[in-house]
Amino acid sequence: MEKLIERGLVAARWVMAPFYIGLVVALFVVLLKFGQELLHYVETALTLSGEETVTGALEMVDLALLASLILIVIFSGYENFVSRIDGSDHVNWPSWMTKVDFAGLKLKLLASIVLISAIQLLKGFMQIERLTDRDLYWLVGIHIVFMVSSVLLALSDWLQAKAGHPDD
Repeated sequence: MEKLIERGLVAARWVMAPFYIGLVVALFVVLLKFGQELLHYVETALTLSGEETVTGALEMVDLALLASLILIVIFSGYENFVSRIDGSDHVNWPSWMTKVDFAGLKLKLLASIVLISAIQLLKGFMQIERLTDRDLYWLVGIHIVFMVSSVLLALSDWLQAKAGHPDD
C-alpha cells in the first residue's frame, strides 16, 4: 500500500506540466505585447521627446525582463518539480538552463522582480510632474520592500549554506 501511495504521489508531479505549458503561452502573449510596443515606438520615433524615448525603451526592457522571468520559472520549475531535462544533445543551450536549483530560482525570481520594480520606479521619475507624491511614495516603498526581501532571502540562503543544511 505504501509503495502504491508513493508512486501516486511521484506521478502527481506531472499535474504541474500544464502550468509550465500555460507559461509558454503567457510568454507568447508577452512577445505580442512587446511587438505592439516596439511597433508603436518605431512609428512615433521621430515625434518622441527625450523623456518619451527613455520611457518607451524602459517599457520594452520591462517586457524583456518579464519574459526572462517567465522563462526561468518554466525551465527551473519543470526541472525541479516535474522531470529532468536532458541537455546533453543540445550544445547550444545556455548552461544555466538545466542547472537552476530551487534556491537559485528564488534568488533569480527576486532579482528579476527587483529589476522590474526599479524600471517602474525609473519610469515614474521620468514622469515626475504627472505623478502625485503618494504615487511616488508607493513606487519607492514597493521597490524598497522588494530590495529588502531579496537581501534577506539571499542572507538566509547564505546562512543556511554556511550551516551546512540542505535546501528545504
